[in-house]
Amino acid sequence: MTILVTGAAGFIGYHVARRLLQRGEAVIGIDNLNAYYEPGLKRDRLAELSKVDPDRFAFHMVDFADHEALGSVLASLEFDRTIHLGAQAGVRYSIDNPRAYLNSNLAGHLNMLEIARHRGLGHFVYASSSSVYGGNRKLPFSVEDETDHPISLYAATKKADELMSEAYSHLYRLPMTGLRFFTVYGPWGRPDMAMWIFTRKILAGEPIELFNHGRMRRDFTYIDDIVAGIIAALDTVPRDDGSTKAGGGTAPHALYNLGNSRSEDLTAMIALIEEACGKQATRVFLDMQPGDIAETYADISAAERDLGFRPTTSIQDGIPQFVSWFRRYHNI
Repeated sequence: MTILVTGAAGFIGYHVARRLLQRGEAVIGIDNLNAYYEPGLKRDRLAELSKVDPDRFAFHMVDFADHEALGSVLASLEFDRTIHLGAQAGVRYSIDNPRAYLNSNLAGHLNMLEIARHRGLGHFVYASSSSVYGGNRKLPFSVEDETDHPISLYAATKKADELMSEAYSHLYRLPMTGLRFFTVYGPWGRPDMAMWIFTRKILAGEPIELFNHGRMRRDFTYIDDIVAGIIAALDTVPRDDGSTKAGGGTAPHALYNLGNSRSEDLTAMIALIEEACGKQATRVFLDMQPGDIAETYADISAAERDLGFRPTTSIQDGIPQFVSWFRRYHNI
């Protein structure tokens, strides 16, 4: 089987492409290598993928928000399924750069849906986000919960992606699966995320900023567990049989939470980073930032039932692995 992976140079995309190659699939990766964070990290990930199996991995630099360029690149390529992980990420970045989300997360997602529609792909798996739960105060977050009140533009675009996918699945009977990720971390992670920022600053002896005065909780999910869930979703094609799918629809379109199903206090995460770094953090307490959520907590019962998804990595095991990789990568 040949799988198209968008955002292949990104954090999750890199790990998914690697796992697919390791199990014998052919992978076509696309990415625009934008400068949202250091493109050199993205190139290093691609170099690692080429080492896994250069004969079964092909990379094409293209922006999937540009439908003409995308069509030109994909015209001569054959693939069976798509894992669409590329997007403009980041809640806080969306406050100051809203048009980046319009282009990538809305126009780009539509372009990928059109590719799936016209090619009649066997399955379209795409990334959503726990951010869609917005101001929901019911915990844990369930895929059956209302998600009509986003508190950031990023969350609104991810909710829109789910709605567009539902419409395309209904109209064209396309099998689709949307995955709401909860705070993914691990080796080759993103420099804009808290775990990377805290680790870098603690090792450098710089103060770390804690929003909402540190009263934050997150469902931290290790990358290996997320990848296992994505691959399980890829292999579990929603049936077009009129039955109610996870998420509540009857089209061949399912929605799942992928999280560790544990809401951890931010201070516990910091303590584990400090221990792994062998240094104490200097803390600066700040007010909550616009668009942020105080707590996330995934109800993964639907993913357990349908996908056999069972995360196994605690933050006590995962955080030291991330810090160890970070020190090796930066020669610290």
